[in-house]
Amino acid sequence: MNEQLQNIVTNDALILLKQLIAIPSYSMEEDKTAGLLAHFLQSKGVYANRFLNNIWSANKHFDANKPSLLLNSHHDTVKPNKAYSLDPFTAIEKEGKLFGLGSNDAGGSLVALMAVFLYFYEEKDLAYNLIFAATAEEEISGKNGIEVLLAELPTIECGIVGEPTQMQMAIAERGLLVLEVTAKGIAGHAAREEGENALYKALPDIEWFRNYRFEKVSPLLGQVKMTVTVIETENKAHNVIPSQCRFVVDVRVNELYTFEEILTTIRSNIQSEVAPRSLRMRSTAISMEHPLVKAGLLLGRGYYGSPTTSDKALMPFPTLKIGPGNSARSHTADEYLYIDEIREGIELYIELLKKVIV
Repeated sequence: MNEQLQNIVTNDALILLKQLIAIPSYSMEEDKTAGLLAHFLQSKGVYANRFLNNIWSANKHFDANKPSLLLNSHHDTVKPNKAYSLDPFTAIEKEGKLFGLGSNDAGGSLVALMAVFLYFYEEKDLAYNLIFAATAEEEISGKNGIEVLLAELPTIECGIVGEPTQMQMAIAERGLLVLEVTAKGIAGHAAREEGENALYKALPDIEWFRNYRFEKVSPLLGQVKMTVTVIETENKAHNVIPSQCRFVVDVRVNELYTFEEILTTIRSNIQSEVAPRSLRMRSTAISMEHPLVKAGLLLGRGYYGSPTTSDKALMPFPTLKIGPGNSARSHTADEYLYIDEIREGIELYIELLKKVIV
């Protein structure tokens, strides 16, 4: 890409990201950012399809006889945490950084992928169709984001998922299994020796989750990780023996285990009842021999296994997770992205796609 075109594309992406930051777009509340994204595409002469709060477009010379490659990232954000010292909805440029909620996760990836889609939009000789999708509800693994949108899209051969990876290739990611665990006892008065305290019954099971190690360790994703994150009883009064104690376990599963295998092991080792919230967010991996990965290697990109889960888990085709920004900044106070990361991300995405599809 020549320098003049690079500056135009990067400036457009930066302007769009600042506009996105200014609009609250919490998961399930992305209506206004969806409208902004649609309007931006239309201002560039691109027809924008909308399904719920998801926006998507296909390249101008779409050919049903060619395979399609998806460029996807999300436009929803988490809520700002209480440690923010800056206004999360004011895009602030300072010391080469752009501060604002969603700048890093995943606004930088989103606007970079949109810029890349527009760069290739009018090309006639692409080996693949390009489909751009800005989707909702990623931060809550919701069902009205990429999962529901896929039924509206043409058949997808493979995809790029934009998340902050420092433009290194996340070729695998852990699955997410959230468990609702319930220990049951018998209610009674705390002043007397009666009842059966469900909280005490839960403690050995919580300790098991803390200490148990699954045998298979992935070279890319490491061990299966289990963390108890919430605990509660139904009691409001201090003097009642709780008859139930409920706790939540966050389980990050490597690619060497199925969710069913994990659940079987857990249920055979604890006394409490176990119910998974969902079995949707499974571990995924893309082959080192896939053209996207091979293209990334030619560009000097490294690869790794990601400990976090993304919408990649919901895509039934090979996907490469890669994008500008740093995952360590996600969901932090005064979130930011280096402005140069947007420029570098656009350039690397373009070079990656040229090696695969042009």
